Amino acid sequence: MMAREIVDDLDKLLAVLPPQIRTALEQLEDLSELLEVVLDLGRKPEARFPSRYVYLSDEPVTREDIDYVVERVGEFNRDNRAGIEGTLHRISCIRNRSGRIVGLTCRVGRAVFGTVNIIRDIVESGKSILLLGKPGVGKTTKLREIARILADEFGKRVIVVDTSNEIAGDGDVPHPGIGLARRMQVPSPEKQADVMIEAVENHMPEVIIVDEIGRKEEADAARTIAERGVQLIATAHGNTLENLVANPLLCDLVGGIQAVTLSDEEARRRGTQKTVLERKAPPTFDVVVELIDRHKVAIHHNTAEAVDALLRSKPLQPEVRKELADGQIEVVQEAQVYDERKQDIRSTLSREKGGKVYAFGISRKHLERAAITLNIPLRLVNHSSEADFVLTLESHLRKQSNLRNLAQKGEKPLFAVRSNTYAQVERLLRLIFGISRTPEEELAIREAENAAQIVLQEGRPFELKPVGPHLRKLQHQVAERFQLPSQSIGREPNRRVVIYPNND
Repeated sequence: MMAREIVDDLDKLLAVLPPQIRTALEQLEDLSELLEVVLDLGRKPEARFPSRYVYLSDEPVTREDIDYVVERVGEFNRDNRAGIEGTLHRISCIRNRSGRIVGLTCRVGRAVFGTVNIIRDIVESGKSILLLGKPGVGKTTKLREIARILADEFGKRVIVVDTSNEIAGDGDVPHPGIGLARRMQVPSPEKQADVMIEAVENHMPEVIIVDEIGRKEEADAARTIAERGVQLIATAHGNTLENLVANPLLCDLVGGIQAVTLSDEEARRRGTQKTVLERKAPPTFDVVVELIDRHKVAIHHNTAEAVDALLRSKPLQPEVRKELADGQIEVVQEAQVYDERKQDIRSTLSREKGGKVYAFGISRKHLERAAITLNIPLRLVNHSSEADFVLTLESHLRKQSNLRNLAQKGEKPLFAVRSNTYAQVERLLRLIFGISRTPEEELAIREAENAAQIVLQEGRPFELKPVGPHLRKLQHQVAERFQLPSQSIGREPNRRVVIYPNND
């Protein structure tokens, strides 16, 4: 297994910074962890690290400081990004109303060799892979190494579609981090879909690598590429598979969703109402990998099965892997997808009768509130032997041997949530007792959740499509859950919810 090696060309980034800021940076001890340097006119210059920031001077940034950097980096494109030729560093600018630059974010770009070890078996399988995760968890870094491995070690024809030169760096010659892979630059973000199609039509690739699919046109281009038998490896906006399913612009990447009406017989067989949500088509990507952090991933090995389970509100348990300090890979959770042929806990539990629950590490307040909201007569007990089912946190399940033994024996239904929040507790109780929302309610809630994620990540308001009063109420509740302000605007039938950033 390849050990991790980091190439960051940090000296070239330091060289474009004003001398006094460069000197302050060079005195810091942990520059290998530096994420970015922020220079905002009239404010103190900052160095940002994964868990802290450091002021580099007591003096505010001047116009001369901004101009010093701008003169030494590449040209800023329409997306307000520039680079330093021969490196992976990215310089992003903030402009005032007249277009003059008043702020700079100088982000460190690193080629990390060995970062793909945790999913290397999937990369080598030839399957199309979609990487999801919040900013800063290493999505682009993994794409870069995947390009190098497939081109250099497997001799495949690899094309990198590089929209902002983040994968292969600034300049006409690609950074060595992508190995022998070829790079196609994109003149502006809205041209990315066109370049994706051009790549597959003109250059006969076996693999195409794309960073940040964020528009419907790019999702359509991705499907075209996959249908031609090309291995596609990409990242997309969204932290989890559930976020992606809720995104109306990008859900086609995983098959898309539609409301369908079942026959009476099929509805009875499934134990659902007649109108349900279904996957529209085969997913573009065979595998979805959620990057939890730089050393931990959750893998949905069969995207179609995972999306079907989500749409039917069934248990979804991806494989979770963790890279240890010595480079070894540990599977901390085995994959498990709901199988309708297996007995369901709902055959023994009903909403009317409720049940006895042993909750380990789960908030009693959350449980009691959810039980009242859903009208379930739950009784909390003090030992798992007295319970009809057990609720706990994923972290406790990994640490507590008695809980692991309980889960492995399968004698008692055991459910784990990722975090101890009311929303996750309520969702789990809905699942256990078969309390489903209408497809319209599910769509409205999923779209609001996706909007809230965008507002949190991008810091801008998001306007949802018009819905009725009941669905708007559910969407306002979602905004409240994310601690974001929201407002209904417009007149019926075009009245809709807008979710805003929390600027407090």
